Amino acid sequence: MNSIPVSQGPAPFPLDARGMRPVEVHCHGFGDVDFSDFTRVDLDRLDQWCAGEGVLALPTMYLHRDRLGEFEAFMRLYAAKRADGLLAHIPGIALEGPLLSHRGGTPQSTVWAPSRPEWERLAELGDHGLVYTVVSPDAYSPESVLQDDPHLRESDFEWIVPTLLAHGVRPALGHFTRDDPARSAATVDAIVETAHRSEWNGTGVRVTTDHLFNDMPLNIRHAFRTDRARAQRDEVIASYDLPNWTLDNISEMAGPVPGAIIKQAVAGRISACINFDGEHVDLALATRAVQLMGPRNAMIMTDRCDSARLGGRALHHTADNALWYEENGVVAAGSHPLVRHIANAKAHGLGDEDIDFLVTRTAHRTFGIAAVERVSAAA
Repeated sequence: MNSIPVSQGPAPFPLDARGMRPVEVHCHGFGDVDFSDFTRVDLDRLDQWCAGEGVLALPTMYLHRDRLGEFEAFMRLYAAKRADGLLAHIPGIALEGPLLSHRGGTPQSTVWAPSRPEWERLAELGDHGLVYTVVSPDAYSPESVLQDDPHLRESDFEWIVPTLLAHGVRPALGHFTRDDPARSAATVDAIVETAHRSEWNGTGVRVTTDHLFNDMPLNIRHAFRTDRARAQRDEVIASYDLPNWTLDNISEMAGPVPGAIIKQAVAGRISACINFDGEHVDLALATRAVQLMGPRNAMIMTDRCDSARLGGRALHHTADNALWYEENGVVAAGSHPLVRHIANAKAHGLGDEDIDFLVTRTAHRTFGIAAVERVSAAA
């Protein structure tokens, strides 16, 4: 199994007065460990790494169809260790996919439509600690890469969402197509409504998202990742008139999909993830989105991978930024730890109480861990 040299992580966050740790939501790899290579992940060493950084983590993994059985075994091992009082810093496991309408930076072979029996097997992993799985609201759209998957139409969201929620697995909405933004936004609303009509056997918030503004249709440019783009950044951002964005005009200004997500977050029906590395999303946009949603309804996600390997693929950096790229130039992940995201959020005017919600309190409430994941100062 891969081992993690605990001493190589960032300086640890101190335990706060409530005994609560910040949560790294949606992270892909710490140290030299690729979480998606889950058969080689040493959970005990990963827990030590998280303790060394002073964080709780929700490792987020990709899943190949032919490895579902191995993933079930991994989740049973995880659950057994948790039952023994171990892995205090790993309150849950998450999946990115497999029901994605386009692969984006995910491996092609991890994008697939589960059959009904496979959905039932995935849902049952909620009983063993699976807290969310990213699904594309546009999975059934004409532009979806899943159109030819023979299992796609065995089920729909009216069946998938209640099946997941019955075992405490949240749908995390992301990876949209761009052919019909209004339809995509309507599907977001429909999934959220289905979730709130369904039996919920978890605790916390029923629906989360992948990172806001990424992989969705937009009326704006959301990131400036090259020197050429950054030279135009100030003029472009000024043209968006961010101070005058409101809930009434957000769908017109930013686009129907971010508008739907932000409005559902304000209603308390979604906990939305936002990236503050300054490279996935421009920090002015991320800050304005948090201001509109309210920090109580938002969580910073890092999308972090520490090594140049993810999902079995070799990755690389460019000279322009610290993102990880695939060979074809598609962004695969970020590389900054949570402390960098926090510093960026503070530098853009978010106060200490806002940060507390973004990195600690919202995640604890969303995933039902506030009352049970109080790690002792000796941990």
